[in-house]
Amino acid sequence: MIRYSVVLLDLDGTLLDTRLDLAASTNHVRQIFGLPALASSDVERLVGHGARVLVERALGAERSAHFDEGVKRFLEHYGEHCVDQTAPYPGMIDLFDSLAPLGVRFAVLTNKPERLTRKILDALGLLPRLAAVVGGDTFPERKPHPRGAQHVLEVCHSTRSEALLAGDSPVDVETALAAKIAFCGVLWGFDPDGLRARGIDVLARDAAELGGIIREGAR
Repeated sequence: MIRYSVVLLDLDGTLLDTRLDLAASTNHVRQIFGLPALASSDVERLVGHGARVLVERALGAERSAHFDEGVKRFLEHYGEHCVDQTAPYPGMIDLFDSLAPLGVRFAVLTNKPERLTRKILDALGLLPRLAAVVGGDTFPERKPHPRGAQHVLEVCHSTRSEALLAGDSPVDVETALAAKIAFCGVLWGFDPDGLRARGIDVLARDAAELGGIIREGAR
């Protein structure tokens, strides 16, 4: 018996460790506007609401006149370098390999643009393993709006009770609540403190623990 037969995975900080490539593109933009580089740990805290919000936060409100140019430069750079150092987190490939034969379907639900998301997943050989990919621009609404999660359930012909959303940020928590599906926080991602601050009951320390929750539910 499998408790959750549809698993929606956030991308950055959940399925993939993208922090170094995101930091490189963010600092590329900051350099253009004469700003010093940020540590990758600082860039992590800016991620979660899509490229535009990341760039706006990285440049600061006082440079609002340059936001459009900054987003353009960021997307150009990131589009060329998005898989330079990006890789799945330890154990995530094993998770696919062990659970897919048991009928578990995986999908990605992210606020990253869909084109870039698919490019990264394809480069890493993960795209064929996914039942659906929903990016931040797939629909007019993005996380935490439930539209993307609802689309995944429609594609998989599944009910909310069969679905689990795994993510690393409060945005993912809010998405699961809005979609009325179960949530598991992953502590290896970008914002473990934000998850703990939300008082999340179901947390996974590694991919093996996430696999146990998918198979058996929370204990």
